[in-house]
Amino acid sequence: MSGIWGWFGGGSAAQKRKDSPKNAILGLRTQLDMLQKRERHLQNQIDEQDAIARKNVSTNKTAAKQALRRKKVAESTLETTLGQITTLEQQINAIESANINRETLAAMQAAREAMGKIHGKLTPEKVDEEMAKLQEANDLSNEIATAITSANIGQPIDEGELEDELEKLQQEEVDTKLHETGGSIPVHDKISLPAAGTGALKGKEKAKAVVEDDEEEELRKLQAEMAM
Repeated sequence: MSGIWGWFGGGSAAQKRKDSPKNAILGLRTQLDMLQKRERHLQNQIDEQDAIARKNVSTNKTAAKQALRRKKVAESTLETTLGQITTLEQQINAIESANINRETLAAMQAAREAMGKIHGKLTPEKVDEEMAKLQEANDLSNEIATAITSANIGQPIDEGELEDELEKLQQEEVDTKLHETGGSIPVHDKISLPAAGTGALKGKEKAKAVVEDDEEEELRKLQAEMAM
């Protein structure tokens, strides 16, 4: 139906309203062009009659007066034409400004409607609510990550077994040193060691052993020098 009405001049009224300023400006510019051509024609006539009057001012006063008369008529018509041109130019500027204002307002209205559709039912309160929910979700995620990374997965280690293993290693080290130095204690005889829990005492005993080894070394060097 809209296509049929378009054939009979029943098209969109909005489109006609939109084209109306453009059509008015086109009509005014056409008229302005015609008046500007008339202005040039009248100016040529004025210049021509002025030349005739100057030519005949001394020899043919009648011809000179007729030329001046035609010049006055042309000047009067030119003055009217110039006024019409000024009026048309002002009207064109007014229509163009009004059309620009209307188009600007329409663009602003379209922007407002677009913003309304984008925001929908969104309000500052709803934004705050959503941000609070997002923060809660982030806090929960952090708590879960902390729980996962801090969980003690697997069987707990028996500290007593560690102490026994450490004592065996220490016994093997002592047996090895006795074997290397040719000691009288059998290599596989187990030497009683202090409990592994007294770490400070072990450190002192190790330091004492190192000092005694150094003293023995110094004594051997001194005996060798005396023998020489």
